[in-house]
Amino acid sequence: MDHGIQSQRHGVALEAVRGISHIATLPEVTVRIIELVNDPDSSARDLHCLIATDPALTARMLKVVNSAFYGLPRQIASINRAVSLLGINAVKNIAVAASLAKLFRGGDLGPHFDAHDLWRHSCVTASTARIIAKSNRKNAIDEAFLGGLIHDVGVLVELQHDRAGFAEAVARAAAGQDLRACERACLGNDHEGFGAALCEHWKFPSSLVWVAGNHHDPVSVPMANRDLPMIVHVADRIAAEIAGGFTLDLQSGGIAPEALDCLGLDAVSLEAIRAEASMAAREGGELLAAA
Repeated sequence: MDHGIQSQRHGVALEAVRGISHIATLPEVTVRIIELVNDPDSSARDLHCLIATDPALTARMLKVVNSAFYGLPRQIASINRAVSLLGINAVKNIAVAASLAKLFRGGDLGPHFDAHDLWRHSCVTASTARIIAKSNRKNAIDEAFLGGLIHDVGVLVELQHDRAGFAEAVARAAAGQDLRACERACLGNDHEGFGAALCEHWKFPSSLVWVAGNHHDPVSVPMANRDLPMIVHVADRIAAEIAGGFTLDLQSGGIAPEALDCLGLDAVSLEAIRAEASMAAREGGELLAAA
């Protein structure tokens, strides 16, 4: 791509993020949870003290922890107990998920877009990415979950920044055109560009910025940063197959062969992942309900 065009699109994305108050500013507790996610020295006590400041978040988290998705043998009544059973990283990411879910409320644009459909697809992509990472031991399982959850967050930027422009892009895509090309024509950038800018603004780790900005074309990511975008790329496609939701951006193409090679996945392992992801999607209702 021409460097001038790329720079111009990035400028459009940054300006859009600065101009939206609803999602550009995360709740303080969410920002602090994300800081904990990135701090290797953080403890379960730090997490518990932080979550305890937000009773509504605590309630949403316990609802998710006690869902069939996690399959725990008995009801969990405290965040401390959840940490001891699931581990601090899993609970951190449940906290982020329960916080982000609120951003996906509203946003019905008629028959071709509803924000809840986007949240459903994001949740299934997250659980599928977690399964892929689990089958490939070199990858961080909890980071993969979070990557799947935020991969399409740029759509929320478009919706808040220029609702009419996004509606036009969606209408064109529903008529058979490529969504990302329509987004660039109607909004000056696509949901990958807007998503990367938002993740940078949120001070997310660079691995998640790469995911938001390159999940459709993970081969374009530098080799050292490619693993997580590859996982989410595959998870995105599988989630669309098994659970639907908002998938207008996935009408053409398929899983990049390079991603399968990178992750060491063949037809047999893909089928096993699909089966496990389908079961997880059926059991993940409480995560969806967090929205």
